[in-house]
Amino acid sequence: MELTTEKNGTSLTVRLSGEVNAQTAPELSALLDQELPGVQALTLDFTECDYVSSAGLRVLLSTFKAMKAAGGSMSLVNVGKGLMDVFQLTGLAGVFGLR
Repeated sequence: MELTTEKNGTSLTVRLSGEVNAQTAPELSALLDQELPGVQALTLDFTECDYVSSAGLRVLLSTFKAMKAAGGSMSLVNVGKGLMDVFQLTGLAGVFGLR
């Protein structure tokens, strides 16, 4: 997995490339822990991400809850069909507002 970030004031975009699995989810979690203080709008771009395991889903859900508790927002964008199926099967598409 490769992560790139772009911060603009209180907005942060994280682009994910590759797979978010049990081995790489801690890397995503660490990056978010480091970058999120002061962020009010988080965008996760899945254009080049083709797989998210249950470990990755846990990171996304805990980050969503943290952003919501802090009065911020989290958006998932450019989610491909394969990942969309995973989010729909787990019920997380509704939580994250994916269509």
